[in-house]
Amino acid sequence: QVQLVESGGGLVQPGGSLRLSCAASGDIFKIFDVAWYRQAPGKQRELVASIRETGGSSYVDSVKGRFTISRGTTKNTVFLQMNSLKPEDTAVYYCAAEVMRFGNRNTYWGQGTQVTISS
Repeated sequence: QVQLVESGGGLVQPGGSLRLSCAASGDIFKIFDVAWYRQAPGKQRELVASIRETGGSSYVDSVKGRFTISRGTTKNTVFLQMNSLKPEDTAVYYCAAEVMRFGNRNTYWGQGTQVTISS
């Protein structure tokens, strides 16, 4: 089994910052790409940021310059540093990881963490 656990969400005022963490555990041989998605009420889930196995990253235009995705030193943890937060960043944030285990490569999802930006 593979588990992804997100943490770090919460309520902050506009202009504030949050750092989300995604920790993977289980029978993991290798983690390839990891991505953060978000889903606001009544909206489709959107890809926010992703980081490749090689370290390259990409972002949706609305968060460029404000969000930074990075891998932890353990390689099984990925962070999303979110600065200059706006009310429109309010959503449930999910991490998804492409994982190799026992010769099979599949995508696993976490349960999500709520981020609310409000004054």
